[in-house]
Amino acid sequence: MAALETASDPVPTGRIIAILGMLAAFAPLATDMYLPGFHLMADDFGVPESNIEMTLSVFFLGLAIGQAVYGPVIDRFGRRIPLLAGVALFLTATLLCLVTADIGVFTALRFVQAVGGCAGMIVGRAIISDLFDARESARAFSLLLVVMTLAPILAPILGGFIITHAGWKAVFLFALAFGLLCAGLVWFFVPETLAPEKRRIETLGEILRIWGDLMIAPNFIVPALVGGLAQACMFAFITGSPFVFINLHGVSAQTYGWLFALIAGALIIASKINRSALHRHGPASLLGMALILNALAGVGTLVMASTGSLVALLVPLWFATGALGFIGANAAALAMVASDRHIGSGSSLVGVLQFGCAFLVSSLVAATQNGTAYPMTIAIAGCSTAAAFIWFLARRLGQTR
Repeated sequence: MAALETASDPVPTGRIIAILGMLAAFAPLATDMYLPGFHLMADDFGVPESNIEMTLSVFFLGLAIGQAVYGPVIDRFGRRIPLLAGVALFLTATLLCLVTADIGVFTALRFVQAVGGCAGMIVGRAIISDLFDARESARAFSLLLVVMTLAPILAPILGGFIITHAGWKAVFLFALAFGLLCAGLVWFFVPETLAPEKRRIETLGEILRIWGDLMIAPNFIVPALVGGLAQACMFAFITGSPFVFINLHGVSAQTYGWLFALIAGALIIASKINRSALHRHGPASLLGMALILNALAGVGTLVMASTGSLVALLVPLWFATGALGFIGANAAALAMVASDRHIGSGSSLVGVLQFGCAFLVSSLVAATQNGTAYPMTIAIAGCSTAAAFIWFLARRLGQTR
C-alpha cells in the first residue's frame, strides 16, 4: 500500500487495526513504562514522589484536551494529515523530556506529549467507524483493544527491566524509537478513509453546537460517560499501584512489572471473549453484564484493601480490569454509532470524557495519598459503581436503546 492510497482503494483490515493498535499504545507506553521508576525520578528531580505522580495526572489532562481538538480537525481535514502531525508532536515532546532537569518543564512536556500521542486513539476510532457498522465496529474495537493491551502488559515489565539496568531516562528513549517506527508505518500503510466530499467545514459555533447536541443525546452521552467512568478504574490503578505495590508491600521494580502485567492480562482475555460473544449478543447487552462485574469487583478491591494482603487485593483487581475489556469496546461502539454524521466530534467527546475522568481520578488518588491502599481502591469502587448505576438507571428510564 502506497503512502498516497485513499479510501477508494482496498483497505487490509488486519494490518490497519494492528497499526492503529500500535498508535493507541502511545498512551500506555508513555504512562506504564515509567511507573516502576517513580521513586528514582523523585530522587533525580529532588521532589516528593507525589510530584512525579502529578506528571501522570497532567498527561491524562493532555489526552482529554487533545482529543477535544482533534475531533473537529479530522472531520474537516481528514484522518491522515492530523494523525501524522500528532505523531510528530509526540516525538518532539518525548525528545525534550530527555534533556530537561526541571520538574516543572518536564510536567509541561508531558502535557504536550499527551496532546500529540492522543491523535492515534481518536483517529483510530474514527477510521474504524469509517470502515464498519455498529456490530462490526465493536468487533474491530475488541481486536484493537487486544493489540493495544499488549502495551500495558509488556510496558511495566520492559520498563522495570530498562529502569533496573539503564535508568528511567532510557524508557523515554524507547518511547522515541517506538514513535519513529509508528511514524513510518503511518506514512506508508495508513490510507485516508474520509473522502473529500464527506468532510465538514464548521465554525467554532457549529462545533460547540454539535458537541452540545451530542451531550444531550442519551444514546451518545450515556455509553460515553459510562465508558469514561469505568475506564477511570484502570487509571486509578495505574496512578496508585506504584506506591501500593512497591512502597507499601515492598515488591521490586521488576516484580511490579510482572504483577502489573498479570492484572493487565485480564484485558486480553476479556477482549477476545467479547469479540466472540458479539456474534451472539449485542453491544448493549454485553456492556450491561460487564458493568455489573466491574462494580462487584471494584467494591471487592476496597474490601480486600482492609486485609493488608497484596495477594487478596490482586484477585478483585484482576476481575475489575478484565471487565474493562468488555466495557471499553462496547461503550465506544454504541457512542460512535449515535454520533451519526459527526464521527470526529463524537470520537473526540468519547476521549474527552474518558481522559477527563482519568485526570480527575488520578489527581485525587495522588492528592489523597495517605500511606495506604485506600485512595486507589476507593476510587476504583466509586467509579465502577457510578458507571453501573448510570447505565441501568438510563435503561430503566428508556433513555438508551
